[in-house]
This record gives sequence, structure tokens and C-alpha cells, in this order.
Amino acid sequence: MLEDKFGRRFHYLRLSITDVCNFSCTYCLPDGYACDTDRDFLSLSEISTLVNSFAKLGTSKIRLTGGEPSLRKDLPAIIQQCASTKGIEHVAMTSNGYKLDKCVDEWVDAGLNSINISIDSLDPRMFASITGHDKLESILSGIDKALSLGLKVKVNAVLMRQYNEAEFSGFLNWLKTKPVSLRLIELMQTGDNVRFFNDNHVSGEPLKQRLLQQGWTQILRDKAAGPAQEFFHPDFAGSIGLIMPYSKDFCATCNRLRIAATGKLHLCLFADQGLDIRPFLQSNDEVGLQRELVNLLGNKEATHWLQDGYTGATKHLAMLGG
Repeated sequence: MLEDKFGRRFHYLRLSITDVCNFSCTYCLPDGYACDTDRDFLSLSEISTLVNSFAKLGTSKIRLTGGEPSLRKDLPAIIQQCASTKGIEHVAMTSNGYKLDKCVDEWVDAGLNSINISIDSLDPRMFASITGHDKLESILSGIDKALSLGLKVKVNAVLMRQYNEAEFSGFLNWLKTKPVSLRLIELMQTGDNVRFFNDNHVSGEPLKQRLLQQGWTQILRDKAAGPAQEFFHPDFAGSIGLIMPYSKDFCATCNRLRIAATGKLHLCLFADQGLDIRPFLQSNDEVGLQRELVNLLGNKEATHWLQDGYTGATKHLAMLGG
């Protein structure tokens, strides 16, 4: 089992398979995707070596991220490779939903267990304003299709004062009949969004208190769960998770590592730099990679230092799948 010097165990790997994205979200890529480095993304064989190595070190959950992972033509093969690896119990994906209604059945057939879809507003005009695409209707249709196929669906919404803060009640009404898990995410400061962050950051703590006052109950986290504090209510078909990276002890339950699309290990989303493990992948050296991963975990910090205004090498959230 991968374990750091603070006793945290890492069951969960977030694997970026591309950093290309076709959306231009205001908080992430307001000017759209720009190619400024080599785009030599991990191959299927490299991904196979990577996933096998992590599985042998106790990883049980893989989340495929981007950019936008559905822009990879070999996405179904990547899903299948992860799902067929011994020790991997759950394959998830985070997507903007652009291809959801057309491709979700193919992803499920390949072995996908759950999907997170980014929807920052349920108002079509606001959604288009945030993302640059008038796609809300087809994405919501795709969610219904995913649910009908038995896929577990989470919906991610980044809280922003000037955009969707007033939609909290609307999201709650939607959850009355929609059996999804809504993830409300605090906006995080990155290298290129300082002014936007200062204008739009909304704390999740008042929302947590509001949920508790309205009869929502907090759920205990599973060992391979993400960072959200989750809540359920008996009168709602859906549930709510709050991701509050500025809250006290947020990093104490960290259970996930990140691999960038070009083969660098990031011990934290906001680490100073990625650690190059690609030579092990290119030579199919699983034993060497496992030894290197164990060694590198000794450098993992206790916290991301976001609370002190530190953003590391992360210029924008699309770099490592947000």
C-alpha cells in the first residue's frame, strides 16, 4: 500500500489522459485552450504499465480526467484497460459532458462505473456564459441516459459569487427528483486567476450550516471517496457534497495522487512541480516504477498551503483535471 510519512494511504489515482479542453470556462480557461508545450500524451501501453503498477501498490479506484478526456479517440480502450486490471474496483471519469449523450453507452460497455459532469449553472444562458457553449440541454439529456444505464452520476458545480451563488435553491429543487450527487466546489486560487478568485470566491461553510439546519445529515466517507463532505436528506432523490479546500484539516484525509497527461506524478494539485516517471512507463518497468513511487511519497507535504495563498506550479485547473 502506498503510504506517506503522515500515515495517509493512497487508494485513489486521478489520471489525466489529455490536457486539451474544448470549453472555455471563466474560472479555468477563459481564453480557451492554448498549446504551449509538447502534446505527447501517454499511450495506451504506458497507461497499462501505470495502472498495473498502482494497482499492485493498493490503488483500487482510477478517475480519468483531462482537460476533456472524451477528446481522446481511444477513450473506450483506456477505460477497458483500467477496468480489466486486477485490483481496480472502480473506474470513474470527469467530463464536461459535451459527448455524453452520444457516447455514454460505449463508455459503460467498456467498464465505466461512474461519471462526474461539470454543470456550473442550470440556467441555459448562464451555463453558456460560463462555458462558452450552449450545450446544457444535451448534457442534461446525457445525464438521464447515463442514469438509465445504471451509471452513478455526480454533478460538479464551482461556486462563484458573480455567476451562480444565487442558484443554490434551484440546485436543491433539482435534487428533489434527480438521483445524482451534486458537488459544490469552492473556487480555488491558481497562478492566473487571482483577481477572479478575489471577486468570486464563496465559502462552503455557510452552505454546510444551511444544509444541517434544513435537515440534511452528513455521511461518513469511504476509504476511496473523494474530498467532499457528503450530505443526504430523506425527502430528496439526490445528495450533496461540499468540497471546501480552505477548510481546516482538508488535507488530513487525502487519499489520491495525480498523474498528468505527459507522465508526471503530482503529489498535490498545487505542488511546485511534476515528478517525471515516464521513463519507467516507456520501458514497461513496473518493478522500478513501484519502487520509485514508494520513494517519492516520502516528499508529500502535509498540506497544499492554499490557505496561505500559495498555488505552486498550477496555472489553471485544466492542467491536472481540476
